[in-house]
Amino acid sequence: MTHMYDILYVPPSGTTQYCQHTWIAHINQVCTGHIHMQVEARQKIKFLDAWVHEDYRRQGIYRKLWEARWDFIHKDEEYKGYKVYAWCKPMSLPLLLENGFERGEECVYVEKEIMKPKPTGEQCFVSC
Repeated sequence: MTHMYDILYVPPSGTTQYCQHTWIAHINQVCTGHIHMQVEARQKIKFLDAWVHEDYRRQGIYRKLWEARWDFIHKDEEYKGYKVYAWCKPMSLPLLLENGFERGEECVYVEKEIMKPKPTGEQCFVSC
């Protein structure tokens, strides 16, 4: 089943050090997906994460969010000359390549659980 959704633009708040723009897809005021970009120094724009709720996937929401962000940076001369970059998952790569991005180096995800630090030096018991 395909749902009718709207896309809401959320401009940067000006209250943080980052200039982040957000687009939210929603149905009846419930978020079904979002996408972000961050304007950086030296005329760079970083395309950030995107997410679509699993109940609403395969309905074109991700592509519409992506296109809203893409149209935003092309709507006037403000970002002319900027370089746009992104880190993406394999499923997102075709859309970026379709829009003229060049494939960079491969990255590998790694993770590690943060453990409580081991005490250093000699430990002694103190009783009160």
